Amino acid sequence: MLNTLPNESGFEMSRCNFLLAMLILVALTASASAAEVASSANSPASLGFRLTDADGKVTEVAAQAKQQLTVVCFLGIECPMARQYGPRLNKLATEFAAQNVRFVGVNSNSQDSKKEVAAFTKEHGIAFPILKDPGNKIADQFGARHMVEVFVLDQTLAIRYHGRIDDQFLPGVMRSQPTRQDLRIALEELLAGKPVSVAVTETSGCSIGRVRTPLVASEYKFCKQVSRILNQHCVECHRPGEIGPFSLTDYNEITGWGDTILESIDSGRMPPWNANPNVGHFQNARSMPEADKQVLRDWVKAGMPYGEATDLPPTQEYTSGWLLNREPELVLKMRDRPFHVPATGTIEYQYYVVDPHFEEDHWVSGAQVIPGSRPTVHHTIVFVRTPDGTDVRGVGYLTGYVPGQRSFMLPEGYARRVPAGSKFVFQMHYTPNGIEQDDLTQLGMTFIPESKVTHEVLTLLGIDQEFEIPPYAPDFPVHGNVGWFPKRAELLAIIPHMHVRGKSFQATSRQGDKTETLLDVPRYDFNWQHVYELSKPLKLESIDKLEFTTRFDNSKQNPSNPDPSQSVTWGDQTWEEMSIAFFEVSVPHDGVIEQEPQRNKQKLIVKTGPEGNPRESDDKFVADFFKRFDKNGDGIVEAKETPLGFRKFGFHEFDSNRDGKLTREEIQSAAEHRKR
Repeated sequence: MLNTLPNESGFEMSRCNFLLAMLILVALTASASAAEVASSANSPASLGFRLTDADGKVTEVAAQAKQQLTVVCFLGIECPMARQYGPRLNKLATEFAAQNVRFVGVNSNSQDSKKEVAAFTKEHGIAFPILKDPGNKIADQFGARHMVEVFVLDQTLAIRYHGRIDDQFLPGVMRSQPTRQDLRIALEELLAGKPVSVAVTETSGCSIGRVRTPLVASEYKFCKQVSRILNQHCVECHRPGEIGPFSLTDYNEITGWGDTILESIDSGRMPPWNANPNVGHFQNARSMPEADKQVLRDWVKAGMPYGEATDLPPTQEYTSGWLLNREPELVLKMRDRPFHVPATGTIEYQYYVVDPHFEEDHWVSGAQVIPGSRPTVHHTIVFVRTPDGTDVRGVGYLTGYVPGQRSFMLPEGYARRVPAGSKFVFQMHYTPNGIEQDDLTQLGMTFIPESKVTHEVLTLLGIDQEFEIPPYAPDFPVHGNVGWFPKRAELLAIIPHMHVRGKSFQATSRQGDKTETLLDVPRYDFNWQHVYELSKPLKLESIDKLEFTTRFDNSKQNPSNPDPSQSVTWGDQTWEEMSIAFFEVSVPHDGVIEQEPQRNKQKLIVKTGPEGNPRESDDKFVADFFKRFDKNGDGIVEAKETPLGFRKFGFHEFDSNRDGKLTREEIQSAAEHRKR
């Protein structure tokens, strides 16, 4: 709902946290040169100030002998980096207090009220004062640009360090751990009487929400044009109770986010969509026309004028909770108790198996995942684990949750078959956001009787687990295809999946010597697990092959790279890699079944290097397989010796006699068939 009038006296903002990786993509602004900003700061004497906190208590920063060092931290309330770094700053403040180092927080945002500053301080357990800077005068005095920006002052108020806290977060990037603790190092060096080795670092984060003076003569106003653009492209996620880090429904709040909004759209991070707009057509594409972007630029430049309330569009109605076309007929929780997400750290993928006790086949027409803790659930995928010996086509992908996902229902008459006795496997990926939270994710489903099913929806899998990315490789390709697909099928959607070294993805169809690019993702982003839904289904009857190429960046230039010095192979965790392409297809459900050949099920052609003698290649595959997975060296690979991903996606197809063990003969047979 859009306010009819701006609130001049401050306001309550409804906020929703979101998983940190997505938040940073939404709210980060481009890095500014700290040296450039510092050069605009005034002399040491002019850096002193007196401000009050939310309770009216006055804090003064002045030249004095008592405090050896003073750390001035510019923070915000809804900025995701501020929410992450607030507790870290508090820990540093406690650690260095005994050495007469004082920490002082400053909130210069026009959109943040004192009451909200108090709530932020309490929520994050921050012991040092956070002061309100009316009219952003102190931010201007220091030349501060971002909400997470620190200045270390000596006893004379001379700036001895200016920049970031550490290097874990960059625009659109989240490292698992920082590689340099810039603020800590600067403090330790100064306290030891040494010069700061790196006195200036680049800053990044949400832009400080400065007060603006609107130009009345501006052509563009919030009420008439801007509100409609935001409603169309942004408010779906950026509204109270949803996943965006701040709301874009209230004019008073929006005026504090102008620079951040512009940087996000100009960098291409918002609206979130990674596909090349010149390749293919997708019904769920998110794009903002250049004309709309220019309206926002001109509006912000003009001081973000409000306009006339009578020009506001009608209030939009949004549905919360289940977004299926009817109430789900079955709701399953991922387990019987919540998962506790810690405030910080890296959490390995969590897997939960749920038995729905299906005594007969069910046909799923709609499925939706609702996370219990939107701020910390990075993504969820629900798979179907069928009973051993069940004859199924495709792989057991059911549905998933990713930030901003909009499609939950299949077209009328379309459904996925879940065989009797199947279980659901929840794959949960959590990202801590600075606050401890509990999550109990749920799956809701609608069904239709088989008599009403006109098309069965299958998910075909292209997967390679044999690759090895060399150290420091900047552009390592893995090529593969889907070994089999029904000729009467229509392609509905494509879902690429890699981890943080993933660089780009392409999917193509081949018909004889002719190829056509179906999907091109030139800048793959692990933080956005998109389902690319074709605007018009592609008939596969004349297609010979569905192929794909994933590319990986294992170089130092990839800021998300955990360790470029390591060779990287298949694995579930973020620091390992995956090369997966899901192809969603539909086939007529009319009694005519194109049975998938047992040995060709989901086999992938991999060409990661020059082709050689086929027999030598097969022998190398077998030797490498046993070297990697035969942990006890007994000449047999048991399921428990293989990675969880392979156990789920590939073991069953290699294990021809279904005894839970892979012999050399079975691996040799798999090697011979993997090229078909």
